[in-house]
Amino acid sequence: MSILENMLPPYRTDANLRNYDDLYRSFQWDDINGEFSWQETGKVNISHEAIDRHAENPQTSHSVCLSYAYGMRTGKITYRQMKDLSNKCGNMLRKIGVGKGDRVFLFLPKIPELYIALAGCAKIGAVIAPLYSEYREIAVKERMLDGQGSVIITTPQYLPRVPINELPDLQHVILVGALPDAPVSEAIIWDEAMDHASTELDLEWVDREFPLLLTYTSGPTGKPIGLIHPHDSMRGYLATARWVLDLRDDDVVWTQAEPGWLMNVVYSAFAPWLCGVQTFITGKIKDVTELLNAVEKNGVTVLYTIPTLYRMIIDAGAECIRTYNLQSLRHLLSALEPLYPEMIYSVMRLLGIPIHDTWWTAETGMITIANFPSVSIKPGYLGKPCPGITVAVVDEQGNELPPFTMGQIALKAGWPAMVRGIWGNEERYQSYFRQTPWFITGDTAYVDFNGYFFYQGRADDVIITSGGRIGPSEIENVLTSHPAVAEAGVIRVPDATGVKKVKAFVCLRPNYKPTELLKSKIIAYVESRLQPESAPKEITFCESLPKTKSGKILRRVLKAWEWGLPTGNIASLRDE
Repeated sequence: MSILENMLPPYRTDANLRNYDDLYRSFQWDDINGEFSWQETGKVNISHEAIDRHAENPQTSHSVCLSYAYGMRTGKITYRQMKDLSNKCGNMLRKIGVGKGDRVFLFLPKIPELYIALAGCAKIGAVIAPLYSEYREIAVKERMLDGQGSVIITTPQYLPRVPINELPDLQHVILVGALPDAPVSEAIIWDEAMDHASTELDLEWVDREFPLLLTYTSGPTGKPIGLIHPHDSMRGYLATARWVLDLRDDDVVWTQAEPGWLMNVVYSAFAPWLCGVQTFITGKIKDVTELLNAVEKNGVTVLYTIPTLYRMIIDAGAECIRTYNLQSLRHLLSALEPLYPEMIYSVMRLLGIPIHDTWWTAETGMITIANFPSVSIKPGYLGKPCPGITVAVVDEQGNELPPFTMGQIALKAGWPAMVRGIWGNEERYQSYFRQTPWFITGDTAYVDFNGYFFYQGRADDVIITSGGRIGPSEIENVLTSHPAVAEAGVIRVPDATGVKKVKAFVCLRPNYKPTELLKSKIIAYVESRLQPESAPKEITFCESLPKTKSGKILRRVLKAWEWGLPTGNIASLRDE
């Protein structure tokens, strides 16, 4: 039996979502409206639902909202305290003229002030524009010019990467942790301004469709595009926090993701807070010791991160893992890069818990396909659609394709967190809907007879052979199931006659040496598990693969390597 056909039984029968099939058949998004106070009051603001209603409830006001360990800074903030702090932030911003609809850019590490600012901006109707913490000057400039940001909240360490004099719309710089010799004399010092701000704030009530977030992603031409997400996203955040993250009142959820990613904004902040749950934050994880220490010392129960961190656990091995008390962990999730089946099995052997993969994009705004705790896992597959979301695999004309036929992942428009626009580019936004009624994602997949989706890669990475179309992820999954292969990336290249063939770039596991014999064995291994035309005809061994910060393989860098073209600054490409 193929490694892709082995099924893992449901991990939890007591999950929040216990009968996936029944709920998927019956659920409508209006069914969840009663969970929010605006259903009765008509007053809408995500921060009220995520922070204030817990702070105003005597039973939850002293529950921990945010715990943190950033360098020497450690502590906890209750929902009552977070209400006061975010109110202060809102008043501080209003005092300098920030109003409803103004864009406030957040260029911060993963520190408490980032989360206070997220809640505070939303409270006054400002549009939150998070930036990746490793952006350089050009990337910051492009996004702030496009979004016409009037305020940026950052640190003295990040400030040199903000080209203040080249941003005509920028009116105020707010510095967190500023030193006495702050490099901008007119900068507002966060601590001082917060000290003078009131804890009483009149919230800005908004329409559910009013913009909450402006998040940037790479466009088809390389120019960043700003995606607009509304306050109504809260319905999707709450649903997926309960059904996919399976959050309960006593959980400590750790979503370890780059502070500027939508994944961090949604699943490290608003989604857990809507459930009244404690979220834990920390800085960058450099090694497995930091990772496991954080879990042990902070009682993390739910870990949502990227495959890179799970690779750390696998590489550490059982002897290292046994030195930590990880009994608090009950649920593992992954995002942003497909999980190889062997990674799921390896982590399960080490921790006794399977990783649940999730799929979503900046445009979908929330998890849309997932492996749910109460549903069997098909390793290597993304899982099944979230209730309330219709997902299909379609061809170029928008026709649904039968099982095991590769096409583009398409979603029927109408889920709450769906991108509502592209800042200043309506034409580009409408291109998502070129095949009515579908929202075309640009990712390719196939679906099996039981409704599990298998990710194949971006549409422009599809490999066409005489045996049909196949995505790079399917080939890479088989490659990494070989005992010698740690990681693999594949591209299509022409042979001497111009016919496309598959080439693989392979990183070997320790104790394996790169030889011609090993190449032939790996190729034969893949040929025995896929159609021969889909197996790599050529393999290049390498020390590492070029990746984005989220762990996605940079195939265009692999192509540049193959063709002897300049790759540019790979470090900057990692920010994508």
